[in-house]
Amino acid sequence: MRFWRECLCVVLCVSCSASGVTADELEAKVARWKKDYEARVLPIIRERCQQCHNAEKSEGELDLSKFATGDQAYEAADAWERVARRIRLNEMPPQGSPGLNDRQKGTFQKWVDTRPNQDLCSQLASEETQSWYRGYVMSRRLTQLEYRNAVRDLLGQSLPVGEEPPVDGAGGEGFDTVGDSLFTSTLHTEAYLLLADQLVDRALPAGRMEQWLSGAGEQSGGVLRGLLSESQWRLLDTAASADAAGVQSAVQQLIAGFARRAWRRPPTEEEVTRLQQLFAASLPRLSSVLESVRQPLKAVLVSPHFLFVVETEPDETGVLPLTGHQLATRLALFLWSSVPDEELLAAADAGVLADDRQYRQQIRRMLADSKSAGLGENFGLQWLGLRNFGGVVPDAEVYPQYSELLAGDLREEAVQFVSGVFRENRPLTDLLAADYVVVNGRLAQHYGLSLPADADWQRVVVADGRRGGAATLGAVLTAASYPRRTSPVLRGRWILDELLGTPVPPPPPGVPPLDQSVAESGSQTLRQRLELHRQKPECASCHDRMDPLGFGLENFDGIGRWRESDAGQSIDAAGRLPSGEQFAGPAELKAVLLGRKDDFLNHFSRKMLGFALGRELNKFDACVVETSVKKLQENGFQSQILIEEIACSYPFRNRYYKKSDPSPDPAGGRGSRLMQALQRFSEKAAEAQKKAAEEKAAAEKAARDQAAAEKAAEPAGSEK
Repeated sequence: MRFWRECLCVVLCVSCSASGVTADELEAKVARWKKDYEARVLPIIRERCQQCHNAEKSEGELDLSKFATGDQAYEAADAWERVARRIRLNEMPPQGSPGLNDRQKGTFQKWVDTRPNQDLCSQLASEETQSWYRGYVMSRRLTQLEYRNAVRDLLGQSLPVGEEPPVDGAGGEGFDTVGDSLFTSTLHTEAYLLLADQLVDRALPAGRMEQWLSGAGEQSGGVLRGLLSESQWRLLDTAASADAAGVQSAVQQLIAGFARRAWRRPPTEEEVTRLQQLFAASLPRLSSVLESVRQPLKAVLVSPHFLFVVETEPDETGVLPLTGHQLATRLALFLWSSVPDEELLAAADAGVLADDRQYRQQIRRMLADSKSAGLGENFGLQWLGLRNFGGVVPDAEVYPQYSELLAGDLREEAVQFVSGVFRENRPLTDLLAADYVVVNGRLAQHYGLSLPADADWQRVVVADGRRGGAATLGAVLTAASYPRRTSPVLRGRWILDELLGTPVPPPPPGVPPLDQSVAESGSQTLRQRLELHRQKPECASCHDRMDPLGFGLENFDGIGRWRESDAGQSIDAAGRLPSGEQFAGPAELKAVLLGRKDDFLNHFSRKMLGFALGRELNKFDACVVETSVKKLQENGFQSQILIEEIACSYPFRNRYYKKSDPSPDPAGGRGSRLMQALQRFSEKAAEAQKKAAEEKAAAEKAARDQAAAEKAAEPAGSEK
């Protein structure tokens, strides 16, 4: 450990020297910053803040009393950024409490802005650099969506309805790409085995080879058709063949090519040989070469090398760059939520992804591809909180127009909108306030826009400013409503959580929900009832922030339609924030949000980085966020700037490999426990696959024997 500490000191000295600051100078700056806290900032906190933010009464889940020294304050950079933002927006102290004067605000903001930082841009969290280490990206399985997209790209197949693998949980920064939330159960194993059988059988249809080769019919075969020539495919589509050598050559070529695409790397000779042995063992039992060759293809799809994202651990320890194939896999999962295509794999094979120019060319090519819709469906829906939108069911009595078809259109609008921003390199500020919507004919009519009912998805300019931006997406408005009415509280909270990254804490215990307050308040409008709710001191600090934002969206009903009145009364869509900003309606609300675009860019960059890395962020990732936001500000907020900054960042292209515990198996080597577990999974899957093939062969043989017996028992000349 002492050796690593000495190495770390050398790294820090080199980093600081490269940026013009020596280690001694950095230490002196940190000491001055801590001293300023104790002399100038701590008195302000004790006088104005600790009445509400202490160990006994930590409003907003923030206890400032624990920062009694400069050392304690220095370790809480994120907390001070949040406090400074709340003070800047006049949200702290809350209304009714003595506020900070301009001098106090200036003192606090200057202290936060001048916090000395180490150069962390070329480091990763590790056991040597962080006492509570959280930077390790564990091997994980494919998510349900990644599996679905991979099957689509490999086999040209869609998953059978109702037979998808189980849904995934979320972790880290709130996404399902986090390894420690992706458990693998027996339900997953059973689903993978069943799907491999069905998908390969459908992808290689027996008896219809000519139609399949011509591209006719529903099944395209995905990448399979291009792995062999037409003559080779015809050779495999026979009950037997005199050209045994040709069959073996074609089978080997098919197996190796398919495994390479599915496993995202070239298979080893040993792996190809084992798959060929499975083909050879199946051949005597099955009726044709094509049926037999299906067996190793199914084995490829139940292999951990396909189902898991395994970044195999090398013999070395420490921070190491990803291999070309590992980087290609990360990039494809990030941008497409799928496996790499042939061009990306070829680039990995050639080792050119290490070249920054060619790597960026691949990123731009992939974003221009239609498969980048996966970015909108995977990242976009999870960021917007719409991952489970199918479970949102407005009351049919209040909203009889709502249907599964409309729900699908609302969901697809969100996917198309987010993915379009990145595919077309539009400014990220479109996510706050676009001057267009992406709709089809049905959704346009639902929104009151002029498009034919059968119109395909397209961008439609909206000049009145009512729609456009994430907050006015129909799915967001519907999800942030109750089944029978709208909810300014839910909608305002959504804006704070998902757009500005300033979440509010849960309500304190003992506070009655709004519905109970409504029952006690008599015949009042929803806005009046919320105003009454906000008069309670324990509610005001949060509702003063949430409710006005939600009022700005009150012209949209519970399923996203525009309205001017509710229950016979005109809609009051005006709002006033604690900062003093005032607005009326969604157009002016979006102008307010644009005024806070820096908060949005910082929050959005953190979310996307967490999604791309598949883990919770730590202080070593802050440099990526800061650099990304700066580049966005300098380049008109072009969305692809963020994608490239993340994909080219040090955390994305490198990984820390920690030292494994000693293996009980002397020949185990590094990562042996993981590989042994994956090997056991593979062996069980292969056993189940073999058993299923034997049962199928036995059933087919029994059917043939029965048919032969029935034919032999028929009287001569009898009619069928």
